[in-house]
Amino acid sequence: MSEPVRLSKRVIELFGCSRREADLYITGGWVSVDGQVVEAPQFKVEGQRVELHPEASLDPVEPVTLLLHCAADADNARIQQSLAAVNHWSDDPHTQRVLHGHFLRQEQSLPLQVGASGLVVLSQDWRTQRKLREDGHKLEQEYLLEVSGELAPNGLERLKKGLLHKGVQFPPCKASWQSEQRLRFALKNPQPQQLRQMCAALGLTVLAMKRIRIGGVPMAKLPLGQWRYLGEKERF
Repeated sequence: MSEPVRLSKRVIELFGCSRREADLYITGGWVSVDGQVVEAPQFKVEGQRVELHPEASLDPVEPVTLLLHCAADADNARIQQSLAAVNHWSDDPHTQRVLHGHFLRQEQSLPLQVGASGLVVLSQDWRTQRKLREDGHKLEQEYLLEVSGELAPNGLERLKKGLLHKGVQFPPCKASWQSEQRLRFALKNPQPQQLRQMCAALGLTVLAMKRIRIGGVPMAKLPLGQWRYLGEKERF
């Protein structure tokens, strides 16, 4: 029986390409083993059927940005576990070939408020990473809050002008009722616990929070625990 060999070596033997070309074909998702795409050049093969997609390209895998509907209080490990092909939103309007390489070296920016669920941005693209790192404080974030209690008189107007409470000056923000127990907040650069503190200052208790937009990018109908690609024309 033949000894197992690296998939990249078998691709070189079968298709007459260089080591670098074999690695690009494999990591680009163009090589299948017995009908299943394998993206690891070191994968061991013996007598399996190895095929190269007829439209195979040597272009490197382009960095991508992913939008995740994250559960409340999910730590980084849980977020990374969510980045899998099985959790890709089936109705993603910006769909492309899902590759394992899209889940590697993803950097998270603009963390959620503590206890909040909702939109989380992860990116491999240095341009997006720099935009969110350097200009994140300028981007408006939109949250929906489920609350209980009775709003203090003129509470929404005080929020719009900049709430002053016990010597603490909060920056102005947009606030409106969406239903009897749901408030919408739109504000830039919210500090940790800021939304809870503003609500408490106005007599409200926050029961749940969800971020639904960052800048010009909405979460829209993305289901909890699933992710989609950032579209080419979408801008934060």
